[in-house]
Amino acid sequence: MLLFFCFLMGVANFAMHKAVIESEHPFIEDTKLYFGRYFGRSGSYVFEFVLLLGAMIFAHTGPILIVILYMIYTSLNMVAAWLLLSGRV
Repeated sequence: MLLFFCFLMGVANFAMHKAVIESEHPFIEDTKLYFGRYFGRSGSYVFEFVLLLGAMIFAHTGPILIVILYMIYTSLNMVAAWLLLSGRV
């Protein structure tokens, strides 16, 4: 069950990530230019995938703490995506 919740939160994180990347917000465009030189075009997606994979591996072994931490990470992503997409930042 924990594995399934991690997967759903991962899907939500990828959806928010894609929406923010495609928003053409000036801060995001500057960040893509800077980090794109070092990590390539899909570096941020790889980072997101590694976080999801780690959370799912730990969730499979049983401790609920990693699911709680990944839930906090997802919540912070939601707040950041909402702020960037609503134009409040």
